[in-house]
Amino acid sequence: METLERIIAEHPFLADLDPGFTSLMVGCAKNVRFNRGDYLFREGDPADQFYLIREGKVAVEIFAPQRTPIIVSTLGEGEILGWSWLLPPYQWKLNARALEYLRAIALDGKCLRNKCEQNHDLGYEVLKRFARIIEQRLEATRMQLLDVYAVR
Repeated sequence: METLERIIAEHPFLADLDPGFTSLMVGCAKNVRFNRGDYLFREGDPADQFYLIREGKVAVEIFAPQRTPIIVSTLGEGEILGWSWLLPPYQWKLNARALEYLRAIALDGKCLRNKCEQNHDLGYEVLKRFARIIEQRLEATRMQLLDVYAVR
């Protein structure tokens, strides 16, 4: 049987997390679904959750006036979306749009921040995992910029 606890524990982002921490996180989690074209969030909106992607693809976009949105990255199954819930002012800096039917686990950012404040070991573990994701995404952006601006 699929339970939120098992789904969270098996997601690559949290795969080797202490089972006690997984249990704490389940209290902040819920299943969500989005249809193709639905926005998960938009720039400037309150960043109050993040997503563990289970199925489907999502485009992370920058709004560009008088242009179509610029896709910064495309995320899919097994990846994580969103870290703006971690730091004030808790607002999204980008847009996220489902490219196809999307299933995910949404974790409430305020709920998880409170649990991390109460349990610093959980907070440190969550922060380490997000720092790794942020570093990987910055490196991917760096490579994109090198590709775009490389002297040929």
